Amino acid sequence: MGPKLHKKSFDLGVVGAFSEVINAGVKQLALSTPLPPDEMDNFIEDAKKIAAKHNVLVYRESDLIVTDLFPADIAKGLDVLLLFQGTTKDNYLMLKEDQKLLKDTAQYNEKNRRMISKRFGRMLSYSPQKINGLLSMNTPFKTMINFGLKANNLFLYYDNLKKAGEFYVKTLGFELMADYKMAQIMRMTKDSYLILVDATKGMHTTEEPKTVALALLTDQLKEWYEYLKSKNVKIKDDFKEKENSAHDGFIIVDPEGYLLEFERFNQHQENERFIPLLNQNKEVVVQSAHESDVPAELSIHSTIIWLYYKEVLAMQHFYEDVYGFEEVVDQGWTKIYRVSETGFMAIVDEKRGMHKFTDQKAVNVGFILDDIEGWFKYVKKNSLFELKDHELHIEKETRYKAFVGYGPEKYFIEFDKFFPHQDNTRLLKFLME
Repeated sequence: MGPKLHKKSFDLGVVGAFSEVINAGVKQLALSTPLPPDEMDNFIEDAKKIAAKHNVLVYRESDLIVTDLFPADIAKGLDVLLLFQGTTKDNYLMLKEDQKLLKDTAQYNEKNRRMISKRFGRMLSYSPQKINGLLSMNTPFKTMINFGLKANNLFLYYDNLKKAGEFYVKTLGFELMADYKMAQIMRMTKDSYLILVDATKGMHTTEEPKTVALALLTDQLKEWYEYLKSKNVKIKDDFKEKENSAHDGFIIVDPEGYLLEFERFNQHQENERFIPLLNQNKEVVVQSAHESDVPAELSIHSTIIWLYYKEVLAMQHFYEDVYGFEEVVDQGWTKIYRVSETGFMAIVDEKRGMHKFTDQKAVNVGFILDDIEGWFKYVKKNSLFELKDHELHIEKETRYKAFVGYGPEKYFIEFDKFFPHQDNTRLLKFLME
């Protein structure tokens, strides 16, 4: 009797905890521990009393909907209590009816199974990343992060690669990781990279619009501003702190016109999930390159790549369901996603951002992956986006393997894996950390 009583107390504690978060508006629907019908008979009345203390209703379900979020037999032959408020039970029963109709009309295919699963996940108040994680465990569904995402990298294109390289290393202090002569790979932060490309040999020309901005996050805005002014760097927007602002910063222009934003995110309601991540990154800052002019006390701890779109909602689905990224800031017209530990990407509504939408863009948005072969096969099989080439490309010097695709609003997206090679020795040292 002792262990059974202990288990019942535990299960009632689960009901109490879920009821509290439902009443707080944090969760829409919760499920009790599945129990055999006879045990549920002895459990439900106590559960109702506990739930009622939090204004939560209880519905006994003997046929829990089966989706791809959980193993099919998770509640087979067992009863479950649905904990909810308002119309949530009606929404749940409607979901079951929609699933039944799809099955009855032979339309319960992979796409519709996933749709039903995601609806149930959202009803349970799971994040998109949590839903995708469960689907990847129980079905063939995957997102890019399932294929060993190591870092993000940004490709920019120059007429004078030597001059651009000197600016980023000497003036900004970025570390040169590899020099391919037609491209220079630089480390901006722990796992965020910049690749400068000779435009005469790359995928873009310098005549194409530079529809991208790169944010370099630091707490030393005033010091960076004074230092860059002393180096006669072109400043587009001056540094002016604003009281109670969610963020402060200033904008400079690199040697060929790309916009770089030095920015600090402040304690603010819209940054409450973001600030703890940035604080962690301050513990892993990269020291400036030895050959740079950057004062030793100045540092960059994180980066954000700002990209400009017409359809923000469609891009949110792409970032969450194809890339598998987690949203960390929602500014309404801007959504910031975490890509790597110190690298972030942002969807910006082109109606309000620094750039308008353009068909052509002198930029490739890149990702460094462990399992590039697996990701390429998955993209190709599922037609996730249009591919530039239909085979994986191995560079003639065998320094890397890559493929390129076209994102929904015409940004080139590139995926790379770097191999052991004398030119990659330093780069691989940090990628393997």
